[in-house]
Amino acid sequence: MSRKLSRKQLLIAGGAAGAAAAVGGGIVHESSSAPATARADTQTLPPAVPFHGTHQAGILTPQQSDLRFASFDFIGSGKDDLHDLLRTWTTAAATLVAGRSLGAAKEDPARPPSDTGEATGLAPARLTLTFGLGPTLFDKVGLGSKKPPQLADIPHFPFDELDPNQSNGDLCVQACADDPQVAFHAIRALARTGFGVTALRWIQSGFLSSPVGGGTKRNLMGFKDGTANPSTSDDAMMKSNVWAASGDGQDWMANGSYLVSRKVQIHIEVWDSSAESEQEGVFGRHKLSGAPFGGTSEFSPVDIKDLPTRAHIRRANPRRGEVTERQRILRRGYNFDEGLEAGFTESVAGLFFLAYQRDPRAQFVPIQARLAAQDRLNEYIQHVSSAVWAVLPGIRKPDEYLGQTLFEA
Repeated sequence: MSRKLSRKQLLIAGGAAGAAAAVGGGIVHESSSAPATARADTQTLPPAVPFHGTHQAGILTPQQSDLRFASFDFIGSGKDDLHDLLRTWTTAAATLVAGRSLGAAKEDPARPPSDTGEATGLAPARLTLTFGLGPTLFDKVGLGSKKPPQLADIPHFPFDELDPNQSNGDLCVQACADDPQVAFHAIRALARTGFGVTALRWIQSGFLSSPVGGGTKRNLMGFKDGTANPSTSDDAMMKSNVWAASGDGQDWMANGSYLVSRKVQIHIEVWDSSAESEQEGVFGRHKLSGAPFGGTSEFSPVDIKDLPTRAHIRRANPRRGEVTERQRILRRGYNFDEGLEAGFTESVAGLFFLAYQRDPRAQFVPIQARLAAQDRLNEYIQHVSSAVWAVLPGIRKPDEYLGQTLFEA
């Protein structure tokens, strides 16, 4: 794609640029050509998630119910096209999370509309859009010297059965919302604005449901998932374990993070035929309450002496003080269900694992190495895709753009 084309895309997305400043409570998706009118029901809608900030939204944001995660191959001609793409996506993303259409006020009816329209009339649904760069992108666009050392390829682990068509990529976008159609529309819109410099490589959808009255969500094995996640309100923990910092290897990544995505298929039918005592022994927790063995409630302290040697929570975190505390990652996974595999009777369902961290080499990799070696859960799951991403720092002002520190540092 030429720079002329990507600038044209900037103009297309820029038709609703003024809406980027309209992030606030009660906005609904509507065409920018419609008059601004009061709506009786908007006061009950949750506020749109602010797009601007030190960090990108969608990392510490309370988890939404629906996910649409897209990986793209970059097919542009170099860093100028990448620069223009990220500016285009910044404008489009700020508009989308505010609940506004990408369409201009007046468009030629003889041409395809700028916005596909399937989110018209829908609330913003706490949409967040989180952008990352893959390891292969930097050399492809002539920015190899800017590639962070933390963005090393994830090693192949025992029992991995990775599908290359569902793994890796040059760029990623994580769309999360409380409405699956809003998340779908966001990825569709970004794919259109990136046409000519990006090509979709793979897409993953996911879902989560909150228990009545709140509490920890459950995975498709019926167990609470995320009980031991570090608290997002613990600023010291987020700084030490999640956010990249100046001096980590590439100063331009300061206030960004690193994301590992893994698609984990569960052998549902095999799991369902196992006794509940067997299932609890696999995890080291009681299924109904979420309490660890030896504990009385979900958040009881874990004593590894009470856990089977190969229990999942013991292998994931053997509680070795500072060593394993520094390895803790912020998980943000989603369940998925893709029906039955063609020609088989086994469900294609499981967990799309997403984990944010400061350095995958020092956090995810040693955790997964322990799990791959001895975790009893391996008898019931299969890792079928894998990727690692440098999640860009946030942008604080409307005149900034995603990736600006990469190009201007």
